[in-house]
Amino acid sequence: METNAKRIAEYLLQIKAIKLQPSNPFTWASGWKSPIYCDNRKTLSFPEVRKYIRDSFVSLINNLYPQAEIIAGVATGAISHGALVADRLELPFIYVRSGAKEHGLGNQIEGYYQEGQKVVVIEDLISTGSSSLNAVKALRDKNCEVLGMTAIFTYEFKKSYDAFAAACCNLHTLCNYTVLIDTALATGYITEADVETLRKWRTDPENWGIK
Repeated sequence: METNAKRIAEYLLQIKAIKLQPSNPFTWASGWKSPIYCDNRKTLSFPEVRKYIRDSFVSLINNLYPQAEIIAGVATGAISHGALVADRLELPFIYVRSGAKEHGLGNQIEGYYQEGQKVVVIEDLISTGSSSLNAVKALRDKNCEVLGMTAIFTYEFKKSYDAFAAACCNLHTLCNYTVLIDTALATGYITEADVETLRKWRTDPENWGIK
């Protein structure tokens, strides 16, 4: 898995799905200052990368959750990846919105599913974990059995790990922040000085960059 994570980190950096700018930080929608920006939607534009991520998800699910009966993607970033994985596994696919629609049938979960079905949820990115776990809650509220969540990448915030533990939800990711930083350093994308800045950010992202 470590080799697999390193390969994905290399892909994410090569296609600029992840950008690292310690000296020129980004501002997230939350207002947080960040030396990293992740947009995994870009992976869909590169067939080789898309296929590798799909096959990595498939291998992970076959190993950890062979009893899975349905794949659920978290809207919107993981809908395409979830559909690709479900197709490869020959399993049904559904997706979960951030909230119920305000018109039509008012669904939060789109697609056909039945109570009691064993579900694996696919996400593209784990930040604080709140939006991802919102999807888990929606599925549980409909009496689906959530086996666990798999995601392409996680920032490895303590807050997210605490949230998943509190929700009693298993989380497995294809790549993570630690592997990404190690890979970026090894390939010359960043310097040793950048590494220190990037590691400090992860320990307290909410207050990092505030003067």
